[in-house]
Parts: sequence; structure tokens; C-alpha cells
Amino acid sequence: MGYTFMVPEKILSGTGVIDELGEHIQGKGTKALIVTDAFMVKFGNAAKVENALKKADIPYVVYDGANSEPTDKIVDAGLKIYRAEKCDFVVALGGGSPMDTAKAIAFLSTQPEGTKINSFMHKTIDMKVPYLVAIPTTAGTGSEVTKNTIIADTENNVKMLLGGPSIIPKLAVVDPTFTMTAPPKVTSATGIDALCHAVEAYTSRKAQPLTDTFALSAIKKIHKNLPICYKDGKNVEARLAMSIAALEAGIAFNNASVTIVHGMSRPIGALFHIAHGVSNAVLLPACMEFAIEENTDRFATIARTMGVADAGMPDHAAAEAFVKEVTRFCAEVGIPKLQDLGVKKEDFFAQLDKMASDALESGSPQNTMRIPTKEQIIEIYKKLF
Repeated sequence: MGYTFMVPEKILSGTGVIDELGEHIQGKGTKALIVTDAFMVKFGNAAKVENALKKADIPYVVYDGANSEPTDKIVDAGLKIYRAEKCDFVVALGGGSPMDTAKAIAFLSTQPEGTKINSFMHKTIDMKVPYLVAIPTTAGTGSEVTKNTIIADTENNVKMLLGGPSIIPKLAVVDPTFTMTAPPKVTSATGIDALCHAVEAYTSRKAQPLTDTFALSAIKKIHKNLPICYKDGKNVEARLAMSIAALEAGIAFNNASVTIVHGMSRPIGALFHIAHGVSNAVLLPACMEFAIEENTDRFATIARTMGVADAGMPDHAAAEAFVKEVTRFCAEVGIPKLQDLGVKKEDFFAQLDKMASDALESGSPQNTMRIPTKEQIIEIYKKLF
């Protein structure tokens, strides 16, 4: 059996590599659209990118409207600026939202005006797109190395998982200095998102030898370094380790896909407007408890990688130790419960049928070795209260 393994054309990583950006994008375009959010502008991160472009004599315009989970409307607003300013390549700066927005702007810019992004649902995005640079400011989404973008369809109240090889960024710039401004809550939510990516990739039906290597490496780094970053955001060594771990986890799930956690997470985000990383984290223990039954050996390996099980422990006991550790770990880094986020039980239960249907429609739960039924997904949702 053969495997396909996709990564960006080039990855720059290390403290301060943003200063080298200009030399790596010479000739890639004549004017850049920097896609970011207001926070990145306010705290000076956007200025670092702008300075790198100025130094390279590359004109640019800033779109800082990607301030929340990206929607079709946010994408359309950015695309309008891209076209009006005659930009021909895109630089994404931020967490998952600006990067997802930038990817969508890039591929939609090749389509006739008025093309709706939801027309790409369940299609492979495979066309020539403008050069795309991704600069993450959180250690979590892995979007700087992936072929996916998650955009909310505001007409149908659904988070769309769109993807294809065309929207893997050509250049990923992983500079941990950008993550230093992330507050503890963002650090924990994005860090658990990266952990989900790695665990789901390793336990996916689509796992392969190369993704296993990246996933286990990411899990080990995250388990060690996320609590450090949560408690001490200025720890450069831990921030660098988390940046690399998020990249590794992104590479892993980009090629092996995600499973039940992400499939069930997107509907929560779409209906209750909870950040993607947080909804993943809320689901992680309950979903893992469900998934270990038909993939015990792989979850046991993860437990041993984390150091919560030894070689002599039976696989099933080790897998259960992993679930226990994930529950403890989420609490250590301050992951809230749904009710702490203002979600009312009656409102949540009223949406169970739609959420379960939307989760299955995404296709991600079907990558789990123990494929859930709609009824089983509903039961997992109920466990969150």
C-alpha cells in the first residue's frame, strides 16, 4: 500500500526568523494582502511583518478583519480588498482564523466574482492559486501546513470543512516570538487543539508511518511544554517547543486526517460560537473514552509516550490511563466546562440531533477506528453536561 505525504514547499522555523521573510518571497508577487486581526495590529505583530516586506521593497495592504471564527462574510470582505488593491499574493498572520480566512481568499480570488464559498463544500480545491505565506501566532491550529480551511456558512449555520492541495501554504514561517503575546486561555485552547490533531492523526484509519512519527513527537512535546507555557508565557524554550509541536501535529493530521473530536467540535462552534480549540478540548476526554475500545494498542502507545504507562502495563489499562491523563491535563491548563462558557443545558440538548447530523456529514468521525453511530454521538454530547 502506498501513501501520499504533503507538506509546504518551505518551512522557516526558529526565534526571530520573521526578519528573513523578505528574502524568501522575492519574486513571488508584486503586492501582498496581509490577512490578520485587530489584536495583531494593536500588539505590534503585524508591524513585524510589514517591516519585513518594507525591507524587501514589497508593497502590501493590511486586512485586519479576521477577528473571530471565520465566516463567508469575513472572507468576502477580504477578497474585495484583495481585488480592489490589485494584490497578487497573500500573507496570513495570526491564529487559525486569519490563516483560514487567507486560504479562502487565495482560492476564491481565482474564481469569477460572486462565486459562493459554499459551492466548494465536498469538493477538492485543486487549482493554481496565489502564493500563500502563513505565519502562526499561536501554537495550535497547524493551519500553516495544512490543506484545510474551516469557514462558517452563515446562511445555513454550518461550519464548512473545505480543503485541497492548492491551499497548503507555500511558505510557513514558525517564529515563537509571535506566540509570546498569546494569553493563558488562548495558549491552553490552541495547545489542546494541537494535542487533538496529533492524537487523532495517530489513531486515524488514515494513519501512515510518516504521520505516526510526527504525531508521537508532537504529543510528547505538548504534554511536557503546554503547562509551562500556560503558567509562564515568556518561557522562550517552551514556546519554541510548542510551536514545533503544533507544526508537527499539523503535518500529521494534514496527511492522516482528524477523527471524532473534530467532527463533533465544529457543530458546537457553529451553533454556540465557542472557539475551535476550546470546543475540541471540552470534547476530548469523552471522545477518547469512546474511541479506545477498538484501537487500544495505539492509545496505549500514546500513554507510554506521555509517560503515564510503562511497557509492562497491559494495553487496555494503558489506554484507560491515557483517558484519565487527558482529563487531568485539560484541567491543569484551565479548560472550562460548557456551562462555564454560558451554554445552557436545555439549549444544547435542543440542538443534539442537528449537531450529530452535522458531525457525521463532515466525514471526520468516520476516520475513527470505532466508527460512531448518530445515536452514539448524541450520547457523547450528553456527557458534556
